[in-house]
Parts: sequence; structure tokens; C-alpha cells
Amino acid sequence: MSPFDITATCAFGIEAVVVDELRKIGFDKTSVENGRVNFQGDYISIIKSNLWLRCADRIYIKIAEFRAADWDELFDGTKAVRWEDIIPGNGMMHVVGRSVKSKLHSVPDCQSIVKKAVVEGMKRKYRQERFTEDGPVYKIEISILNDIATLSLDTSGNGLNRRGYRSQQGEAPLKETLAAALVYLSRWRPDRMLADPFCGSGTIPIEAAMIAANIAPGFKRSFAAESWPEIPAELWRMCREETLDLVIKVKPEIYAADINKDVYRYAVKNAENAGVSDMVLFQKKPLSEFSTRMEYGCIICNPPYGERLSEQREVENLYREMGKIFGKLETWSYFILTALDDFEKFFGKKATKNRKLYNGKIKTHLYQYFGPLPPRKKSGEHSSDNV
Repeated sequence: MSPFDITATCAFGIEAVVVDELRKIGFDKTSVENGRVNFQGDYISIIKSNLWLRCADRIYIKIAEFRAADWDELFDGTKAVRWEDIIPGNGMMHVVGRSVKSKLHSVPDCQSIVKKAVVEGMKRKYRQERFTEDGPVYKIEISILNDIATLSLDTSGNGLNRRGYRSQQGEAPLKETLAAALVYLSRWRPDRMLADPFCGSGTIPIEAAMIAANIAPGFKRSFAAESWPEIPAELWRMCREETLDLVIKVKPEIYAADINKDVYRYAVKNAENAGVSDMVLFQKKPLSEFSTRMEYGCIICNPPYGERLSEQREVENLYREMGKIFGKLETWSYFILTALDDFEKFFGKKATKNRKLYNGKIKTHLYQYFGPLPPRKKSGEHSSDNV
């Protein structure tokens, strides 16, 4: 099957970030759709993209694409795939699906038809009516858009946001993948101070520390394709060992605070789990106590949105306070993610630019305030690529 057509899915609005990530790990030829970045590669490509992509949701192998305007076309197109060359006799064949603007709009029925067709294909080789399905999981996605069906295999299993370090979290945690995207979009570098005065369970500062130290986000977790017999275990071992060799010893100045004592404790524990507790200073403090003498720093934060009507006035006042406190940091840049449409009105300053992003299903905007560039380093000193 190699080379494979591979797709990295992601949240709408961060496709360009995923393209940059892929380029850094060696994939220059990519194509972009809404929420998807496509590229080609081999088994090592599948392993590396799972281990290293910080902002993608999952890594899929595209298996087939065909027209499916009725049930017969869906069944025949699926059965035509040589599943017996992909899935072992004991493989667990789990089908998920979605359908948009298509005649076959019942997703459960699509899943059922695809599962039956896959089993029929398996019978060609294994000559048996029933399969135990007690082996490695092969999650097949059937996606139908405008009557065009796409069959894909999920190589990741759990979403790539499941890094393995977040054992505890607050009420509305920011996904690790989006937190990493916020850090990339800020263009923060470890030679500048980074602050998050609303750190919650610590996701933004932890992701920033992992980026600074070049710690592979998938190092501490497993993946669905890791149990597939066709991908040698030696390849996984080799790629994991390589991630250790690429870790950078660095001591960035990262400050994180939250007024809630419970989520503060969660953040400290999560940083320990991620192996970055020595890179982040956590404090239990309200926004009103945030101050610094450092220059040219960067704030990245995800403050409360006030989604419930009873909280809205409180959140509006919080944003006014943010505007006053952040406004004193004349040489700083700040990046604020919120779902409140009138954010700039209460913050008291128009953003340099804003970017629409989705925090789960919530439409948000990243308000970006660019401060001045730090003075250019003298010859021989480390330079910084800052906003």
C-alpha cells in the first residue's frame, strides 16, 4: 500500500499551522482542505506525524474514494477494497461515519453497510463466516460528501490532544492541540517571557514548555497503528528513541497563575506528568496581582467566556480589568482567545488583528495585540524570531 495518502485532521482555522509542523518534520508537499492537511508517506511518516504533530487531531490513511449515491454503490465500492490485505483475521473492524449533503444521509445505515462490505471482503481470504474481532483495532471512517464516499483508516486511536500528561482538569479545559496552536500563532520564542494569568489546568504554559524543549507531544502515549502487525515494532521503537535524542535542555521563563486553588493544583501535577515542572512557575494569584518588570514578553491566555447569562456581567468586568493591566505592559504582545463578540469594547483597545478559531464546537476569536520587536541582538548572540 505504500506510499500512502495521509490526512492530518485539525480544527478549522489552524490548517496553516499544521502545514508548518509537517514541513518541520520533513513533509514539504501538502494540500489543504477545511480542517484537513493531506500529504504522502510511508510507515515512518505515519509514526512521525503521530508522535510529533502538536496541533492535528488525528492521522488517517486514505483507502478509497468513489461515488455512492445509493446503497449498492456504497456496498460495492467498499467491498472492492482488498480489506483482507489490510486487516488481519482477528482484527476488530470498528466503523464510524458522517454524511454531508448526500443522498445517503443516515449515518448508522452507512456504517452498517460498510461493515457488511468489509466482512464480505475479508471472507475472500479467510474463508469463514464469522470473525472473532479480538485483535488490533482498525477504525474505518466512512465520510460521504456530495455523494462522494471516502474510506479512511484512523492510525491514531484516541485524539492527538490526549498527550497523557493531563490527569486532572478544570470545568472547561482547552484542548492541548489548540493550546499548542495558540503558542505557534504568537510566534513566541524561549528567550522571551511567556505569561498566562488564567492558566486553568496549565495547558498553554505546559504546551509552550514542551515546544521550547522540543519534547514530542506523543512520546508518552500509544496509537492505534502501534498494534498493527504490518508496521514493525522496531520502527516505533526507533522513532521513539529519536524523540529523546532531539530534546533540548532549555530554561525558559514561563509564568502561569490562576485564582482557583483546585485547578492550580491540577496545573502543577500536569506539568510534573509532562516533565516540564522545572520550566514553569505556577502561582495561585488573581489577575489583579499580575505585574512584571520584564520587557518584550508575551501573554497567551484563554480567559472565561461568560457563556451563561448570569456570568456575563462578571466577565465583562474581568475584560475591563485585563485591558487596564495589560495596557501597562507597553512592550509586550498579548494573544487572547474568547467567544465574547464585544471583547474589544470591554478590553478598551482594538486588536492588531483577530483570527476565527473553534474551541471544540464554540466559535471563538484570537485577538492579537502585537507589541514592539525586542532590540536586535548583538553579533554572536542568539537571535529571536518574534512578533
